Amino acid sequence: MTPRADLTSYLIRYPQEAGLGDEDPATVLDRYHTPDYELVNDGVPLDRQRLLEHIRPARKRAAGLRVEVQQALVDGDQLAARYHLVTELRKGGTITTEIYMFGELAADGRLRRAVQATRILPST
Repeated sequence: MTPRADLTSYLIRYPQEAGLGDEDPATVLDRYHTPDYELVNDGVPLDRQRLLEHIRPARKRAAGLRVEVQQALVDGDQLAARYHLVTELRKGGTITTEIYMFGELAADGRLRRAVQATRILPST
């Protein structure tokens, strides 16, 4: 399964596998992203190494997570999505992040580059 084949499944599965799974984070990252993948999140560029440095501590903080996809579109090698990432913290509480993502796919269907704008939604 690649982001091109099923963007909604990628948006749901990747955070689950990366944030909560037992599999090596590098293996998970490489399954869905090219080796030169770059994520620009709220203006901050994150290459492969910086993403891996983010995943490992996130696994220690998250007790659970779910993704609520509002929109997901793939058109050729371009994609766009709007979704919520709802994270339950081990120390209690929940953080809901609204994410707007635009990306570029490689020929093999994996994600090559993504730009995201995020905001934390108020707790309900």
